[in-house]
Amino acid sequence: MVFFEVFLGIFVVLLLSVVARLWWVLGRRRRDVRKRESPVKTLIIAGSGGHTTEIIRLVSGLSSMYSPRIYVIADTDKMSGNKIEEFEKERQLENMDEKMTRGYEIKTIPRSREVLQSWLTSFITTLYATVFCFPLVFKSRPELVICNGPGTCIPVCFAAIVMKIIGLQDVMIVYVESMCRVETLSFSGQILYHFADHFFVQWQKLQEKYPKAVYLGRLV
Repeated sequence: MVFFEVFLGIFVVLLLSVVARLWWVLGRRRRDVRKRESPVKTLIIAGSGGHTTEIIRLVSGLSSMYSPRIYVIADTDKMSGNKIEEFEKERQLENMDEKMTRGYEIKTIPRSREVLQSWLTSFITTLYATVFCFPLVFKSRPELVICNGPGTCIPVCFAAIVMKIIGLQDVMIVYVESMCRVETLSFSGQILYHFADHFFVQWQKLQEKYPKAVYLGRLV
């Protein structure tokens, strides 16, 4: 009986500690890396098709402070990898005098969900992708994560949130909902709306439905 009471007491203390840590982490969400003078290690999640086009346009507006850049794509998404490499090469040529390129790399993870894949199997493949994301994110230790809605962002952001909760790295998550989302959030957006440090939408209707979101008009 005494052993059970001791075990229960330890369990309650640990549970309260986790809850307190989670509350503290999620309560510190409004930070601004623009006040930084040193480089910000940035992890960028690219998706297939229009997601990659939009994220590249967003990254093109970032200064040299956001480096080194780590791109994460699905292992079957060869087109996004080619687009990113072409973008980075052009950027290097345009900014050689600014010494803005401290290097970039492209990392791949298993695809979370294929087009028209069932939700049941998507859950399984997402868990599988999450297993690969933890060592990638924990080793990279990004200070900033930028994403715009592809399914690939869920396991990556989950790993980043866990890393922040346990105190390994204070990472900021910035979510920009895709421009094609006019009246409803994507599935990824509905999840990360509750966890992202900054959540942006490109249509006024979305901001009216989701008051925590920030409406800045068309960003790309």
